Amino acid sequence: MSGLDRGRLENLAAELLEKQFQRVPKLRELHRGEWIDRDYYVRHITETVLRIRLNNEVDSYALYKVGSQDDALAAKLAKYLAEEFGHENMFVRDLEKLGLSFEALNATPIFPSTAKLMGYLRLEADRSGPAPTTIWDWFVEWYSDRYNPIITDKAASEFGKEYVHGTRAHIAFDESHDHDELMFRTVSRAVEKFSSPAQAEVYLTVFIDLIGDYFDELYQATVGSRAAEPAAVGA
Repeated sequence: MSGLDRGRLENLAAELLEKQFQRVPKLRELHRGEWIDRDYYVRHITETVLRIRLNNEVDSYALYKVGSQDDALAAKLAKYLAEEFGHENMFVRDLEKLGLSFEALNATPIFPSTAKLMGYLRLEADRSGPAPTTIWDWFVEWYSDRYNPIITDKAASEFGKEYVHGTRAHIAFDESHDHDELMFRTVSRAVEKFSSPAQAEVYLTVFIDLIGDYFDELYQATVGSRAAEPAAVGA
């Protein structure tokens, strides 16, 4: 067995996120449902769509790296992929209601932190097969279960329920298909075959640092840029 301890991994994820809450503006308030901003939220959902597209490509590459080495693991990862492909379209519908066209979405460049994360996952797949990608996918599902309903409820209360239909549909789908549990079974097998529990924690630390960088970039690109406008005009 891999010896991967779910409780230990979840506690580590919570501890690492706490560090990001301390360093990134408004991040703690966002995750408590105490604060939201329309520009910030729209850009966040935009990046979510762009990241899902890239993540599906990375997952597909990780599945390729499994090859015929572990059919059971390949089947688990393929099941997850099959259930995730196309889900970004749920968010796209919300973005269109919020005023962002499909063309504008596709023309939006990803944040550097997203490029770093996806590039890191691709490179590590060459070195460690599917283990890094499955650890990332498990974290995404754990995070989604824990925080996305809070953020979405706040968005609904501030902007209107009609703007979060797709986001809520995605949350409901993940819950009904128990993606958190599916991905922990997948990551346990991937770590057993291709990595180690200690290395899994290293990967998780890198991922959450990059997520903190993403939320900092998100804040600076939206709320922060507005705050800087008067100073720029007066310069």
